[in-house]
Amino acid sequence: MPDRPDALPGTAQHLHTARLEVRWGDMDAAGHVNNSRFFSYFEEARVEWLKANHGEEVFTDVGPVLAHASCDYEQPVRHPATLRIAVYTEPPGRTSLRTHYVARLDASGDVVATGEATLVWIDIASGRPVPLPDLDL
Repeated sequence: MPDRPDALPGTAQHLHTARLEVRWGDMDAAGHVNNSRFFSYFEEARVEWLKANHGEEVFTDVGPVLAHASCDYEQPVRHPATLRIAVYTEPPGRTSLRTHYVARLDASGDVVATGEATLVWIDIASGRPVPLPDLDL
């Protein structure tokens, strides 16, 4: 398990760590990774965890939608770089799951960004919230 940042809630547990390569196209005119890309990195790590541990069925009749997302940027990232995105979760609610993300440079371990996202499970056909599936949390 990666080093646990102090800012994480005490109840948060580590779920997964993804390694992601920063692409040239992720950078903006200032020469560093565009701020919006971190939301995609967090999503990629989250989906990797869901698929690895719960398979594609997580996205069939019911599935998660994003209800809230935030990101705090600690330092710029430039290409080339590899990031480690650690995914954490708090104890689940009835229909929702609050997740946390810590993005580190793989080479140094420096934290470059942290984030949060609240996922709500919905019935895909109706769009209405449904109880969370068994996620082994």
